[in-house]
Amino acid sequence: MNLERDSKAVYRQIRNYLVGRFLGATRDETLLQETIKCLFCKLYFEENPSLFDPSYDPTSVEAIAHRYHQSFEQLRRLLPTLFPPEQRLLLDSQSLAQIDTLLNTADLDTPVHDPFGDIYEVFMGSQVRGQEGQFFTPLNAIGLLVALVNPLPGEMLIDPACGAGGFLSVAVQHLKASGASFQQILSTVFGLDKDHYLAGLAATRLSLLILQSAQVFCADSLAWQLEALAPSFSNNPDKNPSNSQPFPFPTQVGEFDIVLTNPPFGSRIVAASPQVQATFELGYQWRLEKNSQAFEKLPKLQSSVPPQVLFMERCLSLVRPGGRIGMVVPESLISSKTYRYVVDYIHAKSIIKAVIGMPDVLFKISGKGGTHTKTCLLLLQKKSGKTAEDESNQSIFMAEAQWCGRNSRGQPIDRDDLPEIAARYRDYEQGLLTKPNQLGYWMTCDRIQNGILAPHYYNPAAISELFYLQDSHDLISMGELISAGMIEVSSGDEVGKLAYGTGNIPFVRTSDISNWEIKADPKHSVSEAIYQSLAEKQDIRERDILMVRDGTYLIGTCALITADDTRILYQSHFYKLRVRETCPLCCYLLLAALSSGPVQKQILAKRLTQDIIDSLGNRIQELILPIPKDKRHREKISQMVKQTIQHRIEAKKLARQACLELVAGSNPDLWKK
Repeated sequence: MNLERDSKAVYRQIRNYLVGRFLGATRDETLLQETIKCLFCKLYFEENPSLFDPSYDPTSVEAIAHRYHQSFEQLRRLLPTLFPPEQRLLLDSQSLAQIDTLLNTADLDTPVHDPFGDIYEVFMGSQVRGQEGQFFTPLNAIGLLVALVNPLPGEMLIDPACGAGGFLSVAVQHLKASGASFQQILSTVFGLDKDHYLAGLAATRLSLLILQSAQVFCADSLAWQLEALAPSFSNNPDKNPSNSQPFPFPTQVGEFDIVLTNPPFGSRIVAASPQVQATFELGYQWRLEKNSQAFEKLPKLQSSVPPQVLFMERCLSLVRPGGRIGMVVPESLISSKTYRYVVDYIHAKSIIKAVIGMPDVLFKISGKGGTHTKTCLLLLQKKSGKTAEDESNQSIFMAEAQWCGRNSRGQPIDRDDLPEIAARYRDYEQGLLTKPNQLGYWMTCDRIQNGILAPHYYNPAAISELFYLQDSHDLISMGELISAGMIEVSSGDEVGKLAYGTGNIPFVRTSDISNWEIKADPKHSVSEAIYQSLAEKQDIRERDILMVRDGTYLIGTCALITADDTRILYQSHFYKLRVRETCPLCCYLLLAALSSGPVQKQILAKRLTQDIIDSLGNRIQELILPIPKDKRHREKISQMVKQTIQHRIEAKKLARQACLELVAGSNPDLWKK
């Protein structure tokens, strides 16, 4: 993909141009509104060229401006409830011509980026949306989820947290391609958002697709407070000419065939008032019964509930039995022990059809904005009440995308796994998926472990390598070694940033280890007093192994404690592993095994997102270590690792000696001191 066609870069150019030129307004809200108008005009006259003068001169400033004004007049007549009669294009001719030139360089028809969402993020700032837990879903992810749900003409569809209308617009395009008439779409597609401006933006972009006023409303989906108004593009609801229109929205839950949505998520967001929260089963505390291993709802409300939890119940309540739900959720919602009761609730109320893991850069936008929160696409079908169907051991399609058309900086790239996943899902539905891999495989419900639905947890590649090694290797369970006391596992402590630099005792953090050795940063050394307060508890000894447990990219990284490393403290994000004499593995063989490709793939599969950080957690016990059956081969590997460690110890000593030699010069007595 040509980075010069990155639409966000174009919108930033437009914003910067308008800030310096637009007289009478410099607020981003006003500039955004005018830019959105121009985008609608641009799309309208490009999609309807026969309605305009064919003698148009694209090099004339006045001709370009005239076409924009002409287009906007037609849009006002076509969509009077969205563009009131008093609205005008406020930009001067030169500004309209400059915006047109810049829009010509933007990719307005990309399958990855949503131009409306991109414009809103550029003008309003990603942090504004991020504080509310809302990020605009890239179009390729929307397209994949819409394809999985496959809306059919005549089915009632709703997005209860529609934002700028990304899901609704793709769904409408899907319905149009399926043969649905504009009137049919108008009567069956609905959107809600509690942000008045975003609801108006969604209504406008949908109306442009169906050439009629779309059914998008400003409302609180969780409180189910549905106001009798259809928002216009105006920011002032008092000037909305459609306030007097009858409210055509189905006011009862359970009337829809389809829900498609990316609801807000975030553990620090207040989702609802206590009164509203009390109307949700998932708003209460739940307790796991040890005997039945089932969750029981308690009569006490939770102190706070993230919005993604309540939206899960809301979405399930909106569809009728047999209805389908396509939803973006944070991975933690369907994998964390904290939300195990939510997963049980999903199982109880629906048939899980597909779970697709997204790369953690999906919602990363350029610059410092966006989020690296790991998300999944979830496809559910509400249970119909037919016991045989609902209780059968259904299979679940799973996939884990590594690439999604953008890099860690939010910039567009050519690599995108989502089309391949869509193709493999189609094969799965037809019974043609015969070669499972991480871009498409299936699991039966009885194989789901501990309520974990994250697809990478069941990555077939992590298991297949062990299968090929079983003839030449013993497959040893880390959990069995720990349970038998052959390997001891403990973790470290946090000392706080104020302790950094207070002394010369290294405080080892996850970023301080690589290539099996510790490279402590002296800036984070702590005092002797702090060391003494934790030294006995941490009990660090030579030949212990530090292994990163929590983090982002370093989980599974290991280092061996040498004689020079015993006077340290280590962070809580480590495991400390100690090999006992009864263990069939020595510390050097264990270090090699933990760092091997098959085990590292297992670690990658077993690490799960805990809201803001990834963690291997207690799942270290699930690791299977491939150890060569041949004793001489094991001893050879152990010696290789031991020699590697020894060479590095000697290299460190030699480096220190070289530095001292430099200072001491030819005076050996001074050098010895």
